[in-house]
Amino acid sequence: MNWGKYKSIIFYISTIVVFSCLMYYFIIEGQTLEVKESIVLKTNTGSTWDNFVESFKTNLHHPLALLLAQIVTIILVARLFGWICMKIKQPTVIGEMVAGIVLGPSLVGMYFPEFSAFLFPKESLGNLQFLSQIGLILFMYIVGMELDLGVLRKKAHDAVVISHASIIIPFALGIGLSYYIYQEFAPDGIQFTSFALFIAIAMSITAFPVLARIVQERNLQKTKLGTIVITCAAADDITAWCILAAVIAIVKAGSFASSIYVIIMAIAYVFLMIKIVKPFLKRVGDLQAGKSTISKPMVAIFFLTLILSSYATEVIGIHALFGAFMAGAIMPENAKFRTLFIDKVEDVALVLLLPLFFVFTGLRTQIGLLNDSHLWITAGFIILTAVVGKFAGSALTARFLGINWKESLTIGALMNTRGLMELIVLNIGYDLGVLSPEIFAMMVIMALFTTFMTGPALDFINFLFKSKKDEPEHPENDSKYRVLLSFDKPEAGSTLLRLAHDFTNKMNGNKSITAMNIAPVDEMHAYEIDEYESQQFKNVIETSHDLKLQVTTLFKASTDIENDLTSISNKGNYDLLLIMLGKSMYEGSLLGRLLGFTTKIINPEKLLNTVKGKSYIFNNSPFDDFTLQILDKTHIPVGVLVDKDFKSADKVFIPIFKLSDFYLLEYAKRLINNNNSQIIILDVAGQIRNNIEVKELIRGIEQVAPNHITLYNEKKIEKEFLSSQDLMLISSKSWKNLIDSKSLWLSDIPSTLIISNP
Repeated sequence: MNWGKYKSIIFYISTIVVFSCLMYYFIIEGQTLEVKESIVLKTNTGSTWDNFVESFKTNLHHPLALLLAQIVTIILVARLFGWICMKIKQPTVIGEMVAGIVLGPSLVGMYFPEFSAFLFPKESLGNLQFLSQIGLILFMYIVGMELDLGVLRKKAHDAVVISHASIIIPFALGIGLSYYIYQEFAPDGIQFTSFALFIAIAMSITAFPVLARIVQERNLQKTKLGTIVITCAAADDITAWCILAAVIAIVKAGSFASSIYVIIMAIAYVFLMIKIVKPFLKRVGDLQAGKSTISKPMVAIFFLTLILSSYATEVIGIHALFGAFMAGAIMPENAKFRTLFIDKVEDVALVLLLPLFFVFTGLRTQIGLLNDSHLWITAGFIILTAVVGKFAGSALTARFLGINWKESLTIGALMNTRGLMELIVLNIGYDLGVLSPEIFAMMVIMALFTTFMTGPALDFINFLFKSKKDEPEHPENDSKYRVLLSFDKPEAGSTLLRLAHDFTNKMNGNKSITAMNIAPVDEMHAYEIDEYESQQFKNVIETSHDLKLQVTTLFKASTDIENDLTSISNKGNYDLLLIMLGKSMYEGSLLGRLLGFTTKIINPEKLLNTVKGKSYIFNNSPFDDFTLQILDKTHIPVGVLVDKDFKSADKVFIPIFKLSDFYLLEYAKRLINNNNSQIIILDVAGQIRNNIEVKELIRGIEQVAPNHITLYNEKKIEKEFLSSQDLMLISSKSWKNLIDSKSLWLSDIPSTLIISNP
């Protein structure tokens, strides 16, 4: 008998038995120590089931359980509305703002009051508020870090003039508006100065993060306009938050004279942060130079700086969020360091905690209070004042400085974006008791409207000033063979470029190759976008030099990569799109297919397509979700590369399974003409020898390039043959058949180009 095999089992059983007996002994002996008179026994009057139900209800209403249920609900609803806004080309922040209003008394609370009372009882809102404030502190820390103060110093002249004009004009109009609405809408006991200052600052704010994302999505970041507007927004952010700190101090103190000590302390705090803390953090950051990770002691230092800064400003009386913003702004200016630190904070702040703030704002927003035409007219007047002040103020100032009308209006439209920053200001005003529920609801509607109008306003401006320069670069009658390759990783771009070169090498001036990288806008920050683009195209540029090949590069930041890729492909008059085969996180998983899980965790589009019958949850697709969407929406031929260390298409194997696969011979012909490739065609179904048209096509290729194409009639394909080939060309339908039949080829095939004809 092999005792070694059973030794661990015997030890495990013996340990369990011995120590179970020991515990039983101590429990029995311990019961003898009880003083019977002082023991209170819990009596249950109902049945076992009733007791269980009662206990379950108690657990459901436990503060922690309730908070977790709220977080789950909020994140799901926020992601859903964010996705809807992304699909209609709006910033996801609008969807998250709408999600907050939907979950509040304006919709769910009105039509499902019992559910609302269960999920968001009044006693639970304190926990939600404090957790959302932590999210806001982390968010403002990120906003401060995303400001590139170097750019602000170098290019600040015109930008600061526009920025300050875009603050002072709406600020003045806001105070004027307050004069007309103070008596009707200001809460009792609130001074006119306090009310007017908060209305004015709410009119003056610009959402720097949303504006930066829009600039990236519209590829304006490299233009003079993009630089000006980003710098304007950065200057606006810094100025507006300084003004807000002063306004909070004045409101809390009751008058400017009373707030003078608070303002002096705030100035001392800013001086301390810039002259002492910032140099200290720079020295700490220099220790991190060249490293790809940040050590835990370093993280602790910077988080302590954030918390102490927020604590200091809260105690001084100018709000913790100003301290968080200031802590981010004085972080070491090394772009790589800031990126590493932002990545540590961003996911928790933006995905988990920030939606809590949107919903908490929504729970305060009672649109039902605006129950007559007079109130809606007032709301409209507030929106008009906000748009005229910010949009017109910025645009006219830019035009006065000599910027043309199109760019001036574009600056105005972008600076009018208020987004989340507006909600932060409004919530501070609401917490201080300066804003009544009615005016708070009107201002939230204004924030939504001005943010939502940015995209349509930009599109309208582009339409008004459309010129011949804006027309597509490739006219329909252009005879060039155009290849577009789209990649996500630098190495993939280099591989696809070599493949495109094999298809077009000898075409000289009759070809055009464009290498495109579409990057998720959420993964980039305004100050690092140039470096990010440079890194993405580094391999492509090096390979193009090696091949002596002229390549056009195209970079785009996007919130919807699939739709942007297909839109560019369809509108660009391209002849072939080359992409890499990707992989889904849950590929092949029934749960993944049923719920629509992907690397984005939950893909609403896949769920929608399943409902519409466009995808089949029980069907093992030969492609990942991303590739399926590209194939479904693209109107040009698509080549999907399965890369197995592809170098060059010198030896190419083409299996022909059906008559519909014969279009592959056109690609074989291109490879022979441009790369002198050796082509082996496998007549899998024996249909070539019976088809005169195809035989003539092969004969025509042989006449032009003798000994470059071979018809292979062997029924069995050996592993050695497959491994000797550089590339396999196959149709998308035949590739699906290989996957479905679990063909033995799959483990031995070379790099494979799956070509789908629309």
